[in-house]
Amino acid sequence: MNINEKFIINLQGKNFITYEGLLDLAHKKGLQSINVELIQIPNSENNMTAICKANAVTNNGTFSDIGDASPKSVNSTIVPHLIRMASTRAKARALRDLTNIGMTSVEEISFDETQEESKNISTTNFYEDPPTQRQMETIKRLSNELNLAISYDNLTKKTAGTLISKMLEEKSRKH
Repeated sequence: MNINEKFIINLQGKNFITYEGLLDLAHKKGLQSINVELIQIPNSENNMTAICKANAVTNNGTFSDIGDASPKSVNSTIVPHLIRMASTRAKARALRDLTNIGMTSVEEISFDETQEESKNISTTNFYEDPPTQRQMETIKRLSNELNLAISYDNLTKKTAGTLISKMLEEKSRKH
């Protein structure tokens, strides 16, 4: 089964699948239910780290995994929603197993990881090149979903990737 390209997002030269895409594919593969258990409540003793376990059930079995979220692994706008982010990450990981998708979901990456990846890119062309068609389509789709007016002038691959990340965080915050 192929992944619909609208669910693939390119950030800083690497492809990620959206949770929405994993859920879509899981339904096509017979997802019957998905449930989440909160394993660790964030508090000062555990560095405000939320941990959740997700179980995705099909006729072929149950697929389980965990997800975590802490102030160090999310953008500042998501910090008040650590439990929901840990839940989404756990579900995404379970759905990746169910759908046999090895690609990391965009919801699983931490804010710090994207910053580290950008430090490791040595070519300046990446920062100056225009956004890819897929990036532009993703920005247009997300701006419609979030009712945001976006200026497409002067976007580069880097700024488009950053914009997509922020829009996805805003979208997950609203859900």
